[in-house]
Amino acid sequence: MESKQLKWIYLMGLALIWGSSFILIKKGLIGLSALQVGSLRIIFAAIFLLLIGFKSLSKIPKEKWKFIAITSMFGTFVPAFLFALAQTEIDSSVSSILNSLTPLNTLILGALVFGVSFERRQVWGVFIGLIGSLLLVFNGAMNHPDQNYYYAILVVIASVCYAINVNLIKRFLSDLSPLSITTGNFLVLLFPSLIILYFTSFADVVHVEKVQQAVVFIIILGVLGTGIANILFFKLIQMSSPVFATSVTYLIPVVAFFWGLLDNEILTSVQFVGAFIILIGVYLSAKK
Repeated sequence: MESKQLKWIYLMGLALIWGSSFILIKKGLIGLSALQVGSLRIIFAAIFLLLIGFKSLSKIPKEKWKFIAITSMFGTFVPAFLFALAQTEIDSSVSSILNSLTPLNTLILGALVFGVSFERRQVWGVFIGLIGSLLLVFNGAMNHPDQNYYYAILVVIASVCYAINVNLIKRFLSDLSPLSITTGNFLVLLFPSLIILYFTSFADVVHVEKVQQAVVFIIILGVLGTGIANILFFKLIQMSSPVFATSVTYLIPVVAFFWGLLDNEILTSVQFVGAFIILIGVYLSAKK
């Protein structure tokens, strides 16, 4: 299959997986704290990846480990906790919308810091997608005045972290396999996450039924929404461009909204318009 077709398959697959991650975080927060959700997500992903990718670690040159460590912090560790904290106050669908700022941040950082060039059409695509995202955000805010939108800042910070991460991977780790990068990332993060989990007194509540139910959701989130998804994402970055790869964040809200509907979150007609505008932005930003 041609890479042009394959990259769209990866993009759609990631949108379905990551679009479902926000509802899994929401379900996890029913029985767990934000710190427990973030640390357990990383721990389960790390266990899964070490089981399937431990041998791939030997393919990482010593001089690359510093970039593995840096990308693990920006691409996984910090965002995992920021999203969990944000969703203690805002809806899962709103969180997914704000995540759509990632391509814009990728474009800005890529041009200003990493010297990456972009065509005018890609720039228009990013801004059109951003307009759709803002439409969704402001309409959601009007319909949910009881939510604390200061916590939305945490998602914006997470989107900046993602933007830094994809540019670093494209520039410094493109010669490594996605499995090696992902497994290396989570090997670095495993012990810090275990330490954080220990200090949340998780062992004292693990016997509670709602906690056990929440853990099931986080296992799915860790293995599928974090471990497998990161492998696909790194592969997508290598076969396309940072802007195209992060365009998945424009599709994620569409998936997240439908999950939100099933969980009694409200989707208005204006938000449907915003979702359509987002799709237009994805198409334009993908053109090279």
